[in-house]
Amino acid sequence: MTYTHNPAAHPLLDSFEATFLNDVVAFAREEVGPGAAERDGIEKGQIDWDTVRKGHALGLLRMAIPRDFGGLGLSQLALALTMEELASADPGMALVFGATGLFQTPLLICGNPRLQQKYLPAFIGPDPVLACNAVAEELNGTDLVLPQQAPYAQEMTTARRSGSEYLLTGTKRYITNAPVATYATVMANLDETPGSTGLTCFVTELEQDGVARGEIHDKVGYRTAPAGELILDNARVPEENVIGDERGGWDLNVAIGNLTRVTCAAVATGIARHALDRAVAWAGTRRQGGRLLFEHQMSARKLADMSARVSAARALYLDAVLKADTVIPTPAYEPAVAKLVADRAAIDNADAAMSLIGAAAFQREDGMDRVLRDAYGPRIYEGSPEALALVITGELFDVPEVR
Repeated sequence: MTYTHNPAAHPLLDSFEATFLNDVVAFAREEVGPGAAERDGIEKGQIDWDTVRKGHALGLLRMAIPRDFGGLGLSQLALALTMEELASADPGMALVFGATGLFQTPLLICGNPRLQQKYLPAFIGPDPVLACNAVAEELNGTDLVLPQQAPYAQEMTTARRSGSEYLLTGTKRYITNAPVATYATVMANLDETPGSTGLTCFVTELEQDGVARGEIHDKVGYRTAPAGELILDNARVPEENVIGDERGGWDLNVAIGNLTRVTCAAVATGIARHALDRAVAWAGTRRQGGRLLFEHQMSARKLADMSARVSAARALYLDAVLKADTVIPTPAYEPAVAKLVADRAAIDNADAAMSLIGAAAFQREDGMDRVLRDAYGPRIYEGSPEALALVITGELFDVPEVR
């Protein structure tokens, strides 16, 4: 290929971040990519700790943690570019590191020094520690993402005050890293408040009485990243572990969503890019009718559309990340648009690559089935297309409660 993407060359990266991105590119190509097929066949609930340890040594579990704490203190730009690189090799591995970062995000947003000093050092030590963000439930998806739907949440995980503690009860489902996490940020509803209108965020230690790991999910894609249930039965959380304020979960959830949709768009872009790379490699060597495949007009059009999708998705998430790095609070519109477009690009490019490669791609050993399965992941988490549409139109029509 004559076209290459060099994330370290972005002009807004500082020298530390550029060096880090070069290391990430090498790690993705040499460590993450070669093991992607093997990890896809891993037993559910298991994790490739060897690769996680190597990523931890590189700094992937402390990317957003400030340098004063021993983290890398990366900008949102560097974070997004990192996630694209990891996802182009194995989006499931990107999620393992990303879900741990998602636990850290509310701690960083809230600015509570006591909570930061208590929990962030765990991710700086020599051994990798994983974490998760527990929001979704069996009956509650968008009812925990869109504030205007809060009254309709059903059978929410509840938080009941008991002296200087809260007792959390309920089941969180579809939680990335749940089977292997040490900590979780748990969104629970204050007892006796309707729906999820009393949403509050709690830092919860998972190795304690009252917390159990439930069903391990047998996912279609992203199998590198284990996911499952967290079952809370009067799990004790001290009052000082509330992030922000009681009933502050909604504002926090919206802020987190606007930030993470940028990196989710970067993950989807990485998947779309991987599909493009596979198609280009095939079309540059495969001959039909006496010509290389890319020399045929119909194939050329498919490749051009695939390339345009990658470039458009990247441009949109880079525009969104510029807002995330410079505007407080992070706007809702640009991240939602970026994710909407990138999610579709991943699916369309995976489909086009399957079509171009043909019968060879339909064989399990080729690995394109993994790319196709992984491509459907981004459209589900951190806002489905339908949820994103409500966010986007809420901005277009200036509807405050949608943000």
